[in-house]
Amino acid sequence: MNERFSSSSFKDPIRRDVIEFNDKGVTFRVKKLIGGTDNFVFYSDISGVEIDNGIFFSTIRIIPRARPEIIIQNFTKGDARRVKELILQNVPSNRPDAFGGPTNGNYPVR
Repeated sequence: MNERFSSSSFKDPIRRDVIEFNDKGVTFRVKKLIGGTDNFVFYSDISGVEIDNGIFFSTIRIIPRARPEIIIQNFTKGDARRVKELILQNVPSNRPDAFGGPTNGNYPVR
């Protein structure tokens, strides 16, 4: 899974934030007027995702464990929902279990 989302160029064409997904985690590239920051967070280190919806655009807040929150802005509402969905699908606590087995106690008899 390698997906990439960029913030809207309509609101800020020079400083576009980027979110890149890979198999192990997510990279958040937050642009500033001069420079910016790249944050890679493993899926297992993410404790929450929040979306603040404006009239046209959304702000995404990633809450990692033991680190300050990451704020990325100016994403379309659809992209923000998709980013949240992808993150929550890959956070280990939302998976069936760490080994891919059933969680309802119906284990096969050997």
